[in-house]
Amino acid sequence: MARDGEDAGMVKAAKVKRQRKKKTKENKTRTVHANILYDNAKGEENPNRHYANNKIKTTKYTLLSFLPKNLFEQFHRFANVYFVFIALLNFVPVVNAFQPELALAPVVFILSVTAIKDLWEDYRRHRSDKEINHMDCLVYSRVERRYVEKYWKEVRVGDFIRLRCNEILPADVLLLTSSDPDRLCHIETATLDGETNLKQRQVVRSFFDLDCDFDPTKYNSIIECEKPNNDLNRFRGYIIHRSGRRDALYKENLLLRGCTIRNTEEAVGIVIYAGHETKAMLNNNGPRYKRSKLERQMNVDVFWCVIILLVMCLFAAVGHGLWMFQYGDKRPVFDVLSPEGTDLSPIMSAIYLFLTMIIVFQVLIPISLFVSIEIVKICQVFFIHQDMDLYDEETDSHLQCRALNITEDLGQMQYIFSDKTGTLTENKMVFRRCTVAGVEYSHDANARRLAMYQEMDSEEEECTSHGGTLPRRDSVTSHQSARVVLRSQSTKSHRRTGSRAEAKRASILSKHTAFSSPMEKDITPDPQLLDKVNECSSQMDFMRFHSQPMSQLPSDLSDIIDFFIALTICNTVVVSSPNQPRQKVKLSEGYAPPLKSPVKTIEDFIKRFTPSRLTSGSNSSSSSSLITNRSSNRGCSSILSSPSAEKLRYEAESPDEAALVYAARAYKCSLVGRLPDQVTVELPHLGKLSFELLHTLGFDSTRKRMSVVVRHPLTDQITVYTKGADSVIMDLIKPPNTGENSHSVCFIVYRTQNYLNLYAADGLRTLCIAKKVLTKEEYACWLQRHLEAETAIQGREELLFESALRLETNLHLLGATGIEDRLQDGVPETIASLRKAGLQIWVLTGDKQETAVNIAYACKLLEPEEEILTLNADSQVNDTGHCFINENDYSADHIYPSSSPSSSSVPFMVHRLGLVIDGRTLAYALDKSLEDKFLAVARSCRSVLCCRSTPLQKSMVVKLVRNKLKVMTLAIGDGANDVSMIQVADVGVGISGQEGMQAVMASDFALPRFRYLQKLLLVHGHWCYSRLANMILYFFYKNAVTLIFWYQFYCGFSGSAMIDQWYLIFFNLMFSAFPQLITGTLDKDVSAETLQQLPQLYISGQNSEEYKPYMFWMNMIDAFYQSLVCFFIPYFAYADSDVDLFTWGTPITTLALFTILLHLGIETKTWTWMNWLSISFSIALFFTVALCYNASCPTCYSPSNPYWTMQRLLQDPLFYFLCVITPVTALLPRYFYRACQGTLFPSPVQVGRQLDKLPAETRRNILSLSRTKYVNHIEQAKHHYHNLFVFQPYINVPDTITVMGHRQPLECNLVLLVFYVKVFWILGLV
Repeated sequence: MARDGEDAGMVKAAKVKRQRKKKTKENKTRTVHANILYDNAKGEENPNRHYANNKIKTTKYTLLSFLPKNLFEQFHRFANVYFVFIALLNFVPVVNAFQPELALAPVVFILSVTAIKDLWEDYRRHRSDKEINHMDCLVYSRVERRYVEKYWKEVRVGDFIRLRCNEILPADVLLLTSSDPDRLCHIETATLDGETNLKQRQVVRSFFDLDCDFDPTKYNSIIECEKPNNDLNRFRGYIIHRSGRRDALYKENLLLRGCTIRNTEEAVGIVIYAGHETKAMLNNNGPRYKRSKLERQMNVDVFWCVIILLVMCLFAAVGHGLWMFQYGDKRPVFDVLSPEGTDLSPIMSAIYLFLTMIIVFQVLIPISLFVSIEIVKICQVFFIHQDMDLYDEETDSHLQCRALNITEDLGQMQYIFSDKTGTLTENKMVFRRCTVAGVEYSHDANARRLAMYQEMDSEEEECTSHGGTLPRRDSVTSHQSARVVLRSQSTKSHRRTGSRAEAKRASILSKHTAFSSPMEKDITPDPQLLDKVNECSSQMDFMRFHSQPMSQLPSDLSDIIDFFIALTICNTVVVSSPNQPRQKVKLSEGYAPPLKSPVKTIEDFIKRFTPSRLTSGSNSSSSSSLITNRSSNRGCSSILSSPSAEKLRYEAESPDEAALVYAARAYKCSLVGRLPDQVTVELPHLGKLSFELLHTLGFDSTRKRMSVVVRHPLTDQITVYTKGADSVIMDLIKPPNTGENSHSVCFIVYRTQNYLNLYAADGLRTLCIAKKVLTKEEYACWLQRHLEAETAIQGREELLFESALRLETNLHLLGATGIEDRLQDGVPETIASLRKAGLQIWVLTGDKQETAVNIAYACKLLEPEEEILTLNADSQVNDTGHCFINENDYSADHIYPSSSPSSSSVPFMVHRLGLVIDGRTLAYALDKSLEDKFLAVARSCRSVLCCRSTPLQKSMVVKLVRNKLKVMTLAIGDGANDVSMIQVADVGVGISGQEGMQAVMASDFALPRFRYLQKLLLVHGHWCYSRLANMILYFFYKNAVTLIFWYQFYCGFSGSAMIDQWYLIFFNLMFSAFPQLITGTLDKDVSAETLQQLPQLYISGQNSEEYKPYMFWMNMIDAFYQSLVCFFIPYFAYADSDVDLFTWGTPITTLALFTILLHLGIETKTWTWMNWLSISFSIALFFTVALCYNASCPTCYSPSNPYWTMQRLLQDPLFYFLCVITPVTALLPRYFYRACQGTLFPSPVQVGRQLDKLPAETRRNILSLSRTKYVNHIEQAKHHYHNLFVFQPYINVPDTITVMGHRQPLECNLVLLVFYVKVFWILGLV
């Protein structure tokens, strides 16, 4: 019995354990059944009922939830809560200062404006949602036994959907069948990642061999897959059939919502994810919101305003208490009793008065500041979008602003971190040269062809005529000797200077295909290499005809043909036809290559690869196989019904792949077809061969390589072709065995490595090509573990990664390629301008060090006269790396003693030092113990170049500089590997280039070209910062003109006001609001032309010169002074008169309005008709409201009586006199300060503004002074004016200058000389 009880307990425990496992599994996976099996069942019996439907809703509100939800969101702002509290406090009778209903008006207005803006945005989203939800699609109906049209919103998980060509996918669909004979479906993913090249998706493996149309009623499988996630490049799961067979599911089987079906007439799939659970919707995060540096500083000043408010209220409360205390037991006639009718003590009166004064002085906190800033920022973004200088005609794209609230940060950048490939360069890869089996082929004719695409000046043409292309070299010595002579020309070759017409023509030709311009496609082969390819192919054809084994082929020729086979098939390129754009090339009926499925199980492997086929010693089987292949290939001499192989179009996912495939095609090794299980290539003399594609091990940033496993059609051998970065491939080369061949292998590896170094020194991107032949036993052993990795759901990526590492070992080196990536237009000029603007530029790239250094010289990041510090550590951090960094840090600290990271947050610029560091050393340098020393060395350098850096290292470098130096950082890149860097920086900029839109979608701003960064920062960034900084300071000043405070000294600090409450409530909200919005949107302190010609003016934003802490206090002091003037001049003017309170208070309000508007006029730099109109409108609005209010509301708020007040004032000459004398007196100190500062101590921005006022010819002459050398006259200026100005020894001054069309000696015009000396001082900062 005890034993039975123990067994029962164990069974129960096992059941609980299984249930727990099942529950855990359910939490991590999703099970999808076909809905047609549950059409007649109740809703609660459908296992798919818990999944989201396909109706999308991106709106935030409904009719019922809008008001409470929007108010709740707005009350997340502390300022709104504060103003609502003040308004509600005014409803308390004992402390109220204004009419309660009227006091609510400002906060209700602000909340209403924000609510209307939110409502409009939400309504636009609602219309978009409705349009999408009501699109049609075909869904299978079991009742009608056919596909019926339904709205997208009616689609459910588990539905079968029929998809047609050019139709947009309504949900994430698992592909079950396709009308394509190869069971493929081509899709375009431009809406997801911006890539216009076609991508192939394949039918689920178990449905691949269906001979008839797919019948949904016969579907009885169950799908297990991962939970919904936003990873576009991952899908894991498996499908379980009734027989118990389980097949793995991959991302190649999933069609994502938003993609477009291409080149496929029909396809059928089952919905896996719907609605908000689709990957596209999970990636739709909308605009990004950040807090700018200026906004953070503004919040500090708002806090100080609160402190000032409390101090003023406390002062008034104490004054009121003392005032009441002096009466003792005799209560004054104006005393207000408590609600119970009793007298209040002085202390209680002071407390109540404190609360009353908070209501009265609430204007000190700018209630409309936050809304005004939002409005101004939206307007600024609109005008940036309208700038045609930021539009790229070639790509038909313009700037995008994805973060609406950090535009002012663009004017305060200090560090720029840039990717290289696709950001500084075109990312249009052009095949330049290669080395195969240790022999280098220079492709001189191809180099001359590329020279035709450049518009070179006479100097460059002369240089080209003397040896514009590097001759073919078989030795390192000859390469090095030529490299010295042509160093400057090699640098110039990276400049993309092709004509705009040629670029546009190429853009039109490649409109529907990425990486297919004539410059990239029309490659001229090297004659010697072409002869070897033809010789090799001819011998192979002869050997195949005579049934001889291919092993008799010489090794050097075998490497050549394998090299080009690897270039052709080791990729994911899709083949299409140019005369039928985006239509797949179909095979003719006369050609039917054997369609064999990839090896997916051990049983398949044993059945298909019998010992007779894999035994290398069996010549008979080999010959029979060769004869079969030969006959099948000869029987299909016309494989294509579309144009010849030379006219095929290749749609690649990366420019490197396209360049290599086009290079192979130039040698008659053409890719003519790609299926899920085979790749068809055309070789000279051999015709078309079909390589059975067994596995594709895709590229990743960790392995830095990709591989394909194929069965060679001529040898029946399982061959692995690998291409990747030389830094990893060279480490995977099989070490030579002792024997005759070992010396040759070592020599080939040595020669190839030398050529790789020389390619990199010429700025070429390098790739290594290798192969590996597997025996039957090796492949079977690897396959078993690989299949386990493929069918795993949890940790599949890690298992596949380990599987790839096990396969990619002991490779045989075939050769290497050199690909040129040209610089974009204007990159050197842009970098030079940004440097003059005080910006530190770091380039973070994954390229080889030599390649990156060469490109850095070409784009002027590194200068020839600079001394380069190179940090390359081959040992651990506490050995070589540590010592190396310490040594460099020591020298840097002694040469540049202020390079400590804590010395200053401003970049320390040094002009003759550059730093180059590789990825391995960077990993050591980013260690906690060394990061400070690395940062000290980097800050003392003019340029920093990080090579072989991973995406994680890029983000770590940006984060290190941003957090340690407390500087503003900008990261710019174009690819998915730049996303982490872009997101970490204060401002992220994406380039909408050749690598899709991943970087753009993660960025705050998107640009078509790198060169547009110059105007975005130096012009728009400067303007946005200057406008907002001055507007915020003006807001603080305007609200600090507290006239009522001075009146408290004459009314016993009772909280009374001499100004009508209508004027108090609406003064800042209406009467003075519009001009500052116009100025904040349109004001330009310096013209765009001057800002770009004098980039050093940008430094004012880096140093926050427009908004420093002392400026806030100066504005507050100025506001208090102006309030004193506006109060006491009318006070003394109307002293001893019989005017009533409002007849005296209304002129004070009018004078304050005039003073504030004139103050804005002094601070406005650019006057337009909108500035004049806004000021006129404000004045007209005030007088219109005053006249109407005084005429129509005599007893609206008794006992006050404003009747006919303004009408009487307009008849009084004293009123007009006050309107002149008071604003002049109030603004005289500020005007005098501005005049003295602009004349005696001008800032660089003020001098730039003076330049804008000069005639165009004079301005051009002054701006060109830095390129002219007249030292004698600057010495005279130094002698006469050394006490007033700071001079640099290299300033240049002409002897004469053109003024108003007349040439005048400079030293004879004292006024001009003073002005020019100021300008020279600015130019001397360059």
